[in-house]
Amino acid sequence: MTFSAESTQPARDPALPDYADIEAAAARLEGKAVRTPLLEVAALNERVGTRVLVKPESLQRTGSFKFRGAYNRISQIPEADRHKGVVAYSSGNHAQGVAAAAALLGLPATIVMPADAPRIKIDNTRAFGAEVVTYARESQARAQLAQEIVEKTGATLVKPYDDHDVIAGQGTCGREIAQEAAARGIKLDHLLVCCGGGGLTAGCALAFHALSPETRVHTVEPEGFDDHARSFVSGSREGNRPGASSICDALLAPKPGDMTFAINRQLVSDGLAVSDSDIAEAVAFAFRTLKLVVEPGGAAALAGLLSGKLADPGDAVALTISGGNVDPQTFAELVAET
Repeated sequence: MTFSAESTQPARDPALPDYADIEAAAARLEGKAVRTPLLEVAALNERVGTRVLVKPESLQRTGSFKFRGAYNRISQIPEADRHKGVVAYSSGNHAQGVAAAAALLGLPATIVMPADAPRIKIDNTRAFGAEVVTYARESQARAQLAQEIVEKTGATLVKPYDDHDVIAGQGTCGREIAQEAAARGIKLDHLLVCCGGGGLTAGCALAFHALSPETRVHTVEPEGFDDHARSFVSGSREGNRPGASSICDALLAPKPGDMTFAINRQLVSDGLAVSDSDIAEAVAFAFRTLKLVVEPGGAAALAGLLSGKLADPGDAVALTISGGNVDPQTFAELVAET
């Protein structure tokens, strides 16, 4: 399924980040975040019939791109407020990013996480020294729980995607893709981005608008959670139907963020939706062919390419592998079944 976004000029809202903010974030992250490689594998090129560059943020600190935005945001908290700590809500990757960034900067962290989050994500978050508060995904509102903690402690809330500095931090991923492709003399026709709340997409879209404006950017979401794709068509933020499910625990945001959609509706070409079976195949392909351990949500962009959802890939495509935090049993089952 493919949906088209509006084709307009980028927003000039001063509340939204721009490419200068991404450059500033890159300076803050220097020596803290990993500059992950941009991989090209002949077997993948042959499989899809075009040149493919893969950005494996599964190799990033904490196993996902989320560390970038979390560190950029937390590092700018005023010294006078740091002792109050930070609070975040997350299904797991943002949780780990915030916990690790807070630990590096010496701040206490409390993370609100769904009780059914992958055990590896909960355990890793605690291992970074954060306090984890669990909630029932079906009956409790995570944002409300986090706000209650903020009101009691005075801690700073670090949102998972709808935040100026978080988006700018995630944009460093897109900046690295565009810079590396240009250094190799590769003109990218498309960029596919795994999409939940839209923070990584928004940051990458801003970076590509500045560095490679001819490249078309696409969101890739699980079927049932293709809220960005549908929102691009309607022009307003669409939510997902109650009861929808997917193996992509990292991409189950209820609807696009205010800030992320304000950017993405103008800079993203369209949205693709992939099935859980498409994603399972991509997880297995990444393991067997790319030699990468990828969680289901982190494989969405690869699934979009492998399943043929991108109708005309052109001469060169880049895509994000956004995370690799997957429980061993789940991973083994996905690889064995495909």
